[in-house]
Amino acid sequence: MSMQTASDNASGEPMLDINVTPLIDVMLVLLIMLIITIPPQTHAVKLDLPVNQPNQPPPPINPIKNVVSVNAQDQVLWNGSPVSMGQLRSYLDATQQMNPIPELHLQPDATARYEIVDEVLAVTKKAHVQKMGFVGNEYYQNIF
Repeated sequence: MSMQTASDNASGEPMLDINVTPLIDVMLVLLIMLIITIPPQTHAVKLDLPVNQPNQPPPPINPIKNVVSVNAQDQVLWNGSPVSMGQLRSYLDATQQMNPIPELHLQPDATARYEIVDEVLAVTKKAHVQKMGFVGNEYYQNIF
């Protein structure tokens, strides 16, 4: 019995056809990776931008240092004037745009609630304040 080969040539020469199946597999994987990594460009972010009011006075910002204090009545004061947390955030954002950046001194009253002081600290952290110091720590020496 003689063995028959699966090749077309009877002389025993090796096949010259290239198996392209692995090459196609690799190319398909690369194509899928490319499609996945391209971010979709069809989304849109809709923002309501604030409208500038021409008669609004500029914020009272000192170019050297500003003091944020919390008094015993849990009021937040910016350089002595009462402000809300939103106004405080806008003032802090404005100070971080100045060159050089002014210092921020935080001065909580010893009898102020910690919750209010914590909110002020959270607002300063969200505003990425770079130069900040605590003033009046000597008031707390008698408590402990």
